[in-house]
Parts: sequence; structure tokens; C-alpha cells
Amino acid sequence: MSQPHRLRGHILTYAGNPFTDGWESAVNVLENSAVLIEDGRITAVGAAAEAEDAAETRYDGHLICPGFVDAHVHYPQTAIIASWGKRLIDWLNTYTFPEEMRFDDQAYAAEIAGRYLDLALAHGTTSVASYCTIHPGSVDALFDAAAFRNMAVTAGKTCMDRNAPDDLRDTAQGAYDDSKALLERWHGAGRARYAITPRFAPTSTLDQLDALGALWAAHPDVLMQTHLSEQEDEIAWVRSLYPQARDYLDVYEAHGLLGARGLYGHAIHLTDRERDRLAEVGAGLAHCPTSNTFIGSGLFDLTGLAGAGQPTGLATDTGGGSNFSMLRNMAAAYEVAQLRGAAVHPAALLWLATQGSAQVLHRDTEIGQISPGLAADLTVLDLASTPAIAQRHAQAETIWDAVFPTIMMGDDRAIADVWVAGQRRTGN
Repeated sequence: MSQPHRLRGHILTYAGNPFTDGWESAVNVLENSAVLIEDGRITAVGAAAEAEDAAETRYDGHLICPGFVDAHVHYPQTAIIASWGKRLIDWLNTYTFPEEMRFDDQAYAAEIAGRYLDLALAHGTTSVASYCTIHPGSVDALFDAAAFRNMAVTAGKTCMDRNAPDDLRDTAQGAYDDSKALLERWHGAGRARYAITPRFAPTSTLDQLDALGALWAAHPDVLMQTHLSEQEDEIAWVRSLYPQARDYLDVYEAHGLLGARGLYGHAIHLTDRERDRLAEVGAGLAHCPTSNTFIGSGLFDLTGLAGAGQPTGLATDTGGGSNFSMLRNMAAAYEVAQLRGAAVHPAALLWLATQGSAQVLHRDTEIGQISPGLAADLTVLDLASTPAIAQRHAQAETIWDAVFPTIMMGDDRAIADVWVAGQRRTGN
């Protein structure tokens, strides 16, 4: 048993979903309060955290949040982030595929995996769901790096057997066999969780989609992650490849790749039928706002979908997204919603980046909120981290007036500290 440790500051807590229940009742900040951690877990919050003798770290005036949870990333794209001038298909061919070929080198995969996770931690992100490459070693590299840092990471081998360079293609059988072996090695090992990962419909044959659907049916407790309706020319491409399908989502459903543990990245240009079907099965969506604007994909309907109860999380989509920061993506989510005529409250933005993402990863009983029994994955925000933010913070009349400038203008300087499974990982 480790010595209890108390963190003191403003504590962000949740009682519901602010998109469906209203932020006033769903989200609360316990001002000048405390959270108690022991043996890697949260043991008490608020007044109950004061009852026990404990070592103490004070974060006066800071906001102690659940660690940020990034619901959709491509860690192999770390080195090509912020590359210029392409939309989705050209982005893949020009930047992504050449870089992913390098991951047949295990040492390179390990280097990038460690670099990516350290960058994520420096920006307050304690958990991610990542695509790897077709190389099984790229999956091992990420899970090894995550285990070293004790991070809760979900990941899977990216499967492609067409419309990709020869060196990045597997086969239907190879995708099944590799994914099954990796799943059996990693799923539930420590904090690792596996995700069956077809990249997207255009890069898989019917046989490969069938094979991965069969694997998911045999292991229904794992996540399945893929892409859906990111760009209009992509949707047209899917239509030409799968003329028998009613729409993009129907391609996945026809091959056993639609379900409550499915996580679909982007989902910008959905038909009414797709929206209804996603809601019916309770599938998760990953909103990737900086990626969607950076490569010109479109404006996700956050308030329409999340407000209707569609499970939705927030994501950077590294490296199609142009940064590693969930704060920047909260800001971008706000801006995109404004372009669609809605102002999202800061309480809802923070929830989206924490519990919302944890829910679509089906890990919300472990991470994503500050509650007794959950992992002590915590991000501490300095609400006056730069002169520009500090001068706005000084005028704040409510806690939300104090928080919002950090969401809109904050970067890694706002990350005062990060705790992973009760261990202090970084601090500015």
C-alpha cells in the first residue's frame, strides 16, 4: 500500500452528460477542494478527501481535471504532422504511406511510439486510441511504450489489402491472423486494450472486411475502430467501390463491422439513415476538429449528434490534425460549432475531451472522470499560464469565465502537471 496523496485545487466532476442533461446539472467544479489518491486510484473527492492524513500537493487556483482522452490518433504520423497542402487521399499518398513504410523497422517504431506518448503527456493527454501500421511490431512498440509509462492505451494493427503501396498491404488472412495474435497478446495486459482496425473501406477488399468482422464477432469485448464519411470525394470513392451498399456505413454493417463497440472517426457527411443507424446501435463517433479543418474535410455536427445522445468523443487525429493538444481541439470544436450556429459551453468541451472520449472507448469505468475507484489519471490546468490568458482570467466573475480563456488560448504551457495511475509524470 502506498502512502495516500492529496491534491488540492479546483476539482472538475461530472454527474451526467452536458449535451443531453444540460451543463449546469451535469458538470461541477468543487472550488478550493481536494482529491485523494492511493495505489494508483482515486479514493475520495471533496470533503471526504480531507479525512485522512496524506502527503499533499497544492495547486491553488488551478483546475484539476480528469486526464485528457484522445479518441482517435495515428501515432505513426507523428513525424509528418503539419505537412502542407493536401486533402485526404493525396495526404495519404504523399505523406502518410511513405512514412508508415518506415515502421517495418522495429527500432524506428519504438522511437516514434515513445516520442508520441511523451508529446501527448506534455499536452495533458493520459490515454489515446491509436491506429498503428500494418506491421505487428508497430503495435508492440506502442503498447510497450505505454506500459513503460503506465498509460491506458487502446490500439490495433491497421489492416489494408488494396489501394495502398505494395509494402503496406497485407491480405485478408494475414490481417485476421496478425490481429488475432496481437489481440491475444495485448488485450487486457495491464492497461492495454486492443482495437480491430481496418483503416477504411477503400483500402480493404470484401474478403478482408469479412475476415475482420468475423474476428470481432469472436471477440466482441474489444473495440473496432475505422474511418467514416470524412470527405465527399472519399464517399464517392466508396460508392464506386461498393455499388451494392446503401451508403458508406452500410459497407461496414454488411461485413459485421457495425456495433456498440465500434468507433468511427470523423463522420462528417452522414446521411439521415446513417445517423439513425449509428444511434440505434449506440456506436461511438470521434470528432476530429483540427484535422477536419486542416485537410478541408468539413464541419462535424457536434451539437446535433451529441445533443441527440449519440456517443461522441474528441480527438486530435494526429497527424492529419495539426497539433497534439486536446485544448486546441476543444477550441476548434467550439469554433466549428459556432460556424454551425451553436456555442458549446466550456463544461461540455471539457467533458467531451475526458468522459465523452472514455465512453466511446468503453473505458469510462476506469478513466475519464474524477470519482472514487477510477484510475488517478489527472491533468492539472494553470488557468493563468500566459500573459494573454492571465489578463482575461483576472476579469473572471465565475469559474467558467476563468476556465474558458485557457480552453481557447491554452497550449502545453497550461499543463501544470500530469498524473498517470497516481504517479506524477510531468510538470511545467
